[in-house]
Amino acid sequence: MVYRTHTCGELREGHVGKTVKLCGWIQKTRLHGGLCFIDLRDRYGVTQVTLDTNKHPEIKDLKRESVIAITGKVLKKPEANAKLNTGTIEVQAEELTTLSKADILPIDLDDSTNTNEDMRLKYRYLDLRKDNLKNNIILRSKITQAARRFLDKEDFLEIETPILARSTPEGARDFLVPSRRVAGDFFALPQSPQLFKQILMVGGMDKYFQVARCFRDEDLRADRQLEFTQIDMEMSFVEQEQILDVNERMVQYVFKEVLNKNIKVPFPRLTYATAMEKYGSDKPDLRFGLELKNVTDLLKKSDFAMFKDAKYINAFSVEAEFSRGQIDALTKFTQENKAKGLVWLKITDKVEGSVVKHLDEKIQNELKKLFKGTVFIIADEKRTAQEALGNLRKKIAKDLNLIKKDDFVFAWILDFPLFEWSDEEQRFMSMHHPFTNVHPEDVELLKKGDLGNVRSIAHDLALNGSEVAGGSVRIHDAELQRLIFKTLGLTEAQAENKFGFLLNAFKYGVPPHGGIAYGLDRLVAIMANVDSIREVIPFPRNKQGANPFDGSPNQVDEDQLNELHIKVKK
Repeated sequence: MVYRTHTCGELREGHVGKTVKLCGWIQKTRLHGGLCFIDLRDRYGVTQVTLDTNKHPEIKDLKRESVIAITGKVLKKPEANAKLNTGTIEVQAEELTTLSKADILPIDLDDSTNTNEDMRLKYRYLDLRKDNLKNNIILRSKITQAARRFLDKEDFLEIETPILARSTPEGARDFLVPSRRVAGDFFALPQSPQLFKQILMVGGMDKYFQVARCFRDEDLRADRQLEFTQIDMEMSFVEQEQILDVNERMVQYVFKEVLNKNIKVPFPRLTYATAMEKYGSDKPDLRFGLELKNVTDLLKKSDFAMFKDAKYINAFSVEAEFSRGQIDALTKFTQENKAKGLVWLKITDKVEGSVVKHLDEKIQNELKKLFKGTVFIIADEKRTAQEALGNLRKKIAKDLNLIKKDDFVFAWILDFPLFEWSDEEQRFMSMHHPFTNVHPEDVELLKKGDLGNVRSIAHDLALNGSEVAGGSVRIHDAELQRLIFKTLGLTEAQAENKFGFLLNAFKYGVPPHGGIAYGLDRLVAIMANVDSIREVIPFPRNKQGANPFDGSPNQVDEDQLNELHIKVKK
């Protein structure tokens, strides 16, 4: 039996007069005399079908979203429906087969209806029928396939790496899988294929990629899930510039193929220090201006206590006026971002504001050269001031509609610190991961223990204020790798226990290598112009990490636990 000869998005005037078979879901019915007009939908589109209710009275009993098959003749519509790609034709049905009856729907399938998210996730199979979500999933597939085509042409090998692996906790928590065969032993689900792809380079595979599933037991938010997908890459015998080049060309190819957008390369390159100073973020949104300026040296000359005592002062201006209430709300926003407070000035041909009395004429004249309009100033610890004002920059740009939403603006962020201080751990930790190579100019600083000033050969790719990819040139020298482990507080025994397989592989010839990994979910969300990655994942989890669709996570019976040598504490 042939269910269909065409899809519901396929028929055009050239098919007029032909007998066709269509299958799909009843999106809408309209009764008019002895005729029933049916909007029949499948993944590909909607076709209008007309049916004689006297010949097929059963159509009156079928609810929305019932699945039917029809056979009929294609006719030209007297008046075209411009809203449909198939709008110049209709199908006059001669045969009707009910394939599956639908009950009353628990959620509305209209995209304009704001349905509770947990209800959408519980009935995800219905939610997936909506145009917006369906189109996002189609877009995701096209992006993945375009990336595959490009990488294949560049001689990359698509290689799968293990899902059950060794636990090497460093950063986010692992998801652990108990071993049934060895009591007390566990596998870990991979947070990334990092070590395996480096071993592949040791094995001579030269160029690797994988559309990899990864798992991290961390708190959820709009751009984070417990399980996620990476487009993961690694290359041998390359320096950083070659990695950036191939990725720029891949991004250019994918955007042209999928969105028909021309992306200009090379992308701007910013050091981490410059990005933080100018934009208050290591993933800056460059679709608008409002650059931050370091005014520490200038304003510390004032007699305003907050300025005099501050370690760092930065500011930006916007040509707009704000009410007292708006200023108060922005002050609260910066305090929520850990800043002590927010100072503002108004600069035209003169400088106005509550702190002007603390600024002498020379300072005011310098401020007039730097800023125009309303000026926002934060004085605090350096990182706090940068990040808080960077977040304020983004908020004001959004509030004032300064962001060009149809633009895609990329930038490479380079020269990241190799280490960052953790107040919680009271020690330096890897900013990216412990396999990132040291900037060649900073090797001596590493050996001297000046960890706060050691840079890495890392590269993150920012797009519209989000990090969409991150990578680095890797360490390929066993002694340097051991030094990094030691610097991070691992004893030789601990390093051997956790990473001995890597160090052992390094004894037998390691090529210089490096790579990158894209957060596919985040990239698709930006390309689809949606705020949450849950809108581009077929079966996402809610904010509690649960999946209302299948009820996971769930309890298991005692026999399963005993088999895995597990006793649950209550």
